[in-house]
Amino acid sequence: MLKLGILSDTHDNVPQVRKAVALFNREMVDLVLHAGDYVAPFSVKPLFELQCDFMGVWGNNDGDKMALHRISQGKIEQTFRQEEYDGKKILLGHYFETLDALVASQVYSLIVYGHTHEPEMRKQGQTLVLNPGECGAWLYGESTVAVVDLDSLEGEIVTLP
Repeated sequence: MLKLGILSDTHDNVPQVRKAVALFNREMVDLVLHAGDYVAPFSVKPLFELQCDFMGVWGNNDGDKMALHRISQGKIEQTFRQEEYDGKKILLGHYFETLDALVASQVYSLIVYGHTHEPEMRKQGQTLVLNPGECGAWLYGESTVAVVDLDSLEGEIVTLP
């Protein structure tokens, strides 16, 4: 079983990132995915308190991409990432203009995105589509992340205090 912790749109809210890290550590996730919009490179540092590995992509508000790449020790790179674990293909990005077409293709088991700050979890065919919402809580005032079991493609969106 591969358990994923997923967050996005942290927007420099380090206290909320720390709460997400604490949740992911309690849930004993195996890997954390960040769908972009860290904003300043310093906001990545709490992710090193995770008891598992993490990876991420750049968002539209991530100006200093090279610093994010450097501070994350290469774990944050690119606009999109395609990974495969246990035969399940994952597509990670901040924003997909062609989201509906990507889902309809049924190529991916899990598609993770951010950008809208609105949580979404839906299953279409064999694909779980997930936006964890905004961890930073700046736009809607609610800090959310997600935990997903990659084997069953089931998960939950969790509201952080």
